[in-house]
Amino acid sequence: MSNQYMNRDVSWLQFNHRVLEEAQDSTTPLLERGKFLGIVSSNLDEFMSVRVASIIDQIRAGYTKADLTGFTPRVLLHTIMQQVRELVASQMTVYRQFTRALANEGLVLLEQYEELNLTQQRAMNEYYNDIVAPVLTPMAVDQSRPFPLVHHSGLYLAVVLQKETGSQSQWYFAIVHVPALLPRLMLLPKRRNSNKTEYVFIETIMKQHIHSLFASYTVRSVSVFRLTRNADLSLDEEGSDDLLVAIEKELHKRKWGNPIRLEVEQHMHPHALHVLQAEFNITEHTFSIEGPLDLTYLIPFFHTLQNYDRLRYPAIEPIVPQRVLASYKEEGHLFSLIAKQDVLLHHPYESFDPVTEFVLQAAHDPHVLAIKMTLYRVSGHSLLVQSLGAAAQQGKQVTVIVELKARFDEERNIAWARTLEQAGCHVVYGLVGLKTHAKVLLVVRQEPKGLRRYVHVGTGNYNDTTAKLYTDIGLFTSHPSIGEDATALFNEMTGYSAPRHWKAFSVAPQDLRDQVIALIRQETAHARAGKRARIIAKMNGLSHKEIIDELYVASQAGVTVDLIVRGVCCLRPGVPELSERIQVLSIVDRFLEHSRVYYFENAGKPKIYVSSADWLTRNLTRRIEVMCPVYDEAIRQSLIRILHAYLQDNVKARKLLPTGAYVRVNNEDERPFRVQFASIHVNDSKVE
Repeated sequence: MSNQYMNRDVSWLQFNHRVLEEAQDSTTPLLERGKFLGIVSSNLDEFMSVRVASIIDQIRAGYTKADLTGFTPRVLLHTIMQQVRELVASQMTVYRQFTRALANEGLVLLEQYEELNLTQQRAMNEYYNDIVAPVLTPMAVDQSRPFPLVHHSGLYLAVVLQKETGSQSQWYFAIVHVPALLPRLMLLPKRRNSNKTEYVFIETIMKQHIHSLFASYTVRSVSVFRLTRNADLSLDEEGSDDLLVAIEKELHKRKWGNPIRLEVEQHMHPHALHVLQAEFNITEHTFSIEGPLDLTYLIPFFHTLQNYDRLRYPAIEPIVPQRVLASYKEEGHLFSLIAKQDVLLHHPYESFDPVTEFVLQAAHDPHVLAIKMTLYRVSGHSLLVQSLGAAAQQGKQVTVIVELKARFDEERNIAWARTLEQAGCHVVYGLVGLKTHAKVLLVVRQEPKGLRRYVHVGTGNYNDTTAKLYTDIGLFTSHPSIGEDATALFNEMTGYSAPRHWKAFSVAPQDLRDQVIALIRQETAHARAGKRARIIAKMNGLSHKEIIDELYVASQAGVTVDLIVRGVCCLRPGVPELSERIQVLSIVDRFLEHSRVYYFENAGKPKIYVSSADWLTRNLTRRIEVMCPVYDEAIRQSLIRILHAYLQDNVKARKLLPTGAYVRVNNEDERPFRVQFASIHVNDSKVE
């Protein structure tokens, strides 16, 4: 409480704790608990390789200035690493509880080779000899053979060897890469008279047979280790003639990024630990793990596991709104419907298929002249990209802004960029120094009354896979002002068009921040004038100091502020004489909350916006983002109902306290209400 702001990185770690709580929650279906355990590890990997790596870079550069929360880089690093250790310890405790519960359901994950019976051992011996051994490469470390490259986040075995030479005994060291393309878990033959399904880890099989790789040496110890490297790209965009080639080179360099974290199996041999720590110059950031390393394996494993639907959330089938289905049936396309009225899609409860279908229709419609689109994160088998390529091949003007710097999706986006270029699309990699994070699709169509622009603005990526896992909002409109702004936005991103005065959009980094501040100040003025004043803002993160300060002022003026912030929140709510009228909720549940929706009461004439942008500093200053007003009254009312539903959640909602701690919303005196499940039921009721 000594500071009116909370540290961004500490706040992020609290978010990952909330994810871990879902893995610990006995009401969460068992396989879903495994998924959350994997997500905790995946989140932490990115945090270490990007955020912690950045702090270490600051320390190495001699930067000592404190941030707005009072942390110097060195003190912050010490603080968050202490919390990371606590998080990892808690995660492994939950993992042990999880595997015991899994075994009770007939799914057993074996970590020790001695736990296999003779039949299982024979099967794994055969698997090792036929499949695993041929792809292994033992790599010795000695005076003539320098330490080999250890890849970021790969699994390795550290092997300590001994060889008797006369009366002397000498230690030797080698590493073996665990093949990433082979399954992490191997299905074992069933035991006689047992219904249990058992698996063993590939590293356990390799340990058992490791002696076969080192003939004439005695294996004294073999342990698993994993290295996290600095994975952030360092690009000189202005000095690069070809951004795509530059990023490819940087991705290659990522393999050699500075070591950040060393994870080792518990009870690793002291000689092996000494060699690894000396090679990577890591002592303080070594984590001894009591259990399997890299729990991200749980995400794909349990996703593909068959015949265990009883241990998952019930499957939902996203619906297509009836008015959209009717348009398909009557017109064969969506253009007539969108020309008459705006269309709202609420994913994943409502299907992403209309977006994919819209692009497909535009690609083959003879009246469509141009398609322009931003792509940030795309699925591995994107029908959207295929449709864009088909449109270009038919002679339409197709322009695609592909963000090559979407972190950890760079390689996939490079591949899509080349595919689009080969199909004849105009591919642009965005503006120097800025990530293109806006989600905008523009279709220009020749109609009897002239050209009409059709626009889709989304809060999430054009990704049909994540649209089933993330909650997002998509808005179709043919509103002239939005169409004009979409055209101007693409012209600005692809050419030398000067920033314009937007008719509808607010665009970062030009004016989105100023527009948000103006809207907050407007509510402050209404409250001081005794008029109705309220702000409801749903986003993924809040860290921008100026916006936080304006929200504090609004609270002091009498504005009721409800913030639904999934992850990082640097604002302290409920502080007397500072933020008494501000409430912050975080909801972590089955689907990843990803939508950004902003509501301003405006003295009884509400203004509502959907946006690609969170209120994070990076979104408002270093990215191209769009905030779009919602003009259609029916859709405005739908979004208001959605926001109020989130505020009513008393099952998965956590409330942020002034101290920075999160507590579950108390529902003892209320009927339980879970917004995500309520949204499923609402959409089920629409199906005729």
